[in-house]
Amino acid sequence: MTRPVRAHIDLSALTFNLSQARRAAPDSRVMAVVKADGYGHGMLAVATALQDADAFAVASLDEGLQLRNAGIEKPVLLLEGVFSATELTAVMQHHFELVVHQALQLEWLETLDVSARLSVWLKVDTGMNRLGFAPGDALAAWDRLEAMPQVETLQWMSHFACADEPEHTANDHQESTFRQLCMQREAPRSLANSAALLTRPSSHVEWVRPGIMLYGASPMAAGHACPVELRPVMTLGSELIAVHHCRKGDAVGYGQAWVCPEDMPVGVVAAGYGDGYPRHAPSGTPVLVNGEVAELIGRVSMDMLCVDLRTQPQARAGDPVVLWGEGLPVESVAGAAGTISYALLCGVTPRVPRRTDGVSD
Repeated sequence: MTRPVRAHIDLSALTFNLSQARRAAPDSRVMAVVKADGYGHGMLAVATALQDADAFAVASLDEGLQLRNAGIEKPVLLLEGVFSATELTAVMQHHFELVVHQALQLEWLETLDVSARLSVWLKVDTGMNRLGFAPGDALAAWDRLEAMPQVETLQWMSHFACADEPEHTANDHQESTFRQLCMQREAPRSLANSAALLTRPSSHVEWVRPGIMLYGASPMAAGHACPVELRPVMTLGSELIAVHHCRKGDAVGYGQAWVCPEDMPVGVVAAGYGDGYPRHAPSGTPVLVNGEVAELIGRVSMDMLCVDLRTQPQARAGDPVVLWGEGLPVESVAGAAGTISYALLCGVTPRVPRRTDGVSD
C-alpha cells in the first residue's frame, strides 16, 4: 500500500475558474497560462480541460512541444521566446507564437528564410524591469519586425509588476506607458494578468492572460480580498498515521523546537517537505483534520509533520487531512509559511500521486 498523501485535481473547478475569467473580461480573448506543468497541476490534463480558452501560454519550446505532441492544436505562445536561433525551426514546424523581448532575438529572426511565417508578440518593459524592450527602444524594434517578411502578424505585450495591489501607483504608470506606445503602432495587445483581469477592466484590451486564478488561488496580495469566487483545483491531502498522547513538557519533532504546554494529543501526518510541503512552515500553520482546523506543531520533516489535536481529541489514525485546497485556501497556508501560493502549487513533488477527475467530454 502506498503512502496516503495525494494531490486531487478537480478539473471541473478549473473550467469554472475559466468561466469567471471570461465573465470578468467579456470583450477579451483568453490566453490561459499553463506553464510550469500547469502550475503543478499537470499541463496536459489542464490544457485538455481548458479547450474553451482561445490560446495557451507556456514558458518555452520544450513546454510547447509537450502540448503539440499530446495533440493540442490551439495557438500556443512561448512567453520567453527562443533561447537560440536553432529553436526557430521547431517554432515554425509546430506553429508556435513567439514573444520577442531582446535584440538578439531580432537578429535570429532575420536569419530565417524569407518564406517563413511567424506570429510575433513584441514585449515592452513598462516597469517590471524583467523582460522586454524599454519604451524608448520599442518602436524601433517594432518597425524592424514589421519590415521582416518572416513576420506575418505582430502584436504588443507587457506585464504588470504590482497588479495584486490594485491601488499601487505603478499600475497606472505601466498601463499609461503601454497605451501611449501602442497608439503609435495599432495592433492587438495583451497586458492583464490574473490580478489585473479581476480588478482593472481598463487593462483588458484584446487579450487577457489568466494564470494563478485558473487554479483557484487568489491572485491578490495579502490584505486584498479576491473579488470573485474561485474554486481550488488542487487539494493536497493525506491521513493521520499515528496519534500520541503527550505529557506537558514533551518536545515534538526535530530540534525539540515545540514543547507541549499541557497533556495533549499530537497527530502525525504522512506528508513533508519531500512531498512539497514547505519545510519552513512555522507552528500554527493551519491544517484541516476531519474537516476542522488544527495547527502544525514542530518542524516539518521529509515525510511527516505533526499537528495539535487538542481541538479534536477523538481523532484517530486513518482520519483524513487536508494540507491545502478544498476548505483550506492555499494562499492561507502560503501566508502562514511566508511564501506564495504559486510556489506551493508548483512545488508538489513527483512522488505525490495526482488523482484527476472532473474531465468534461
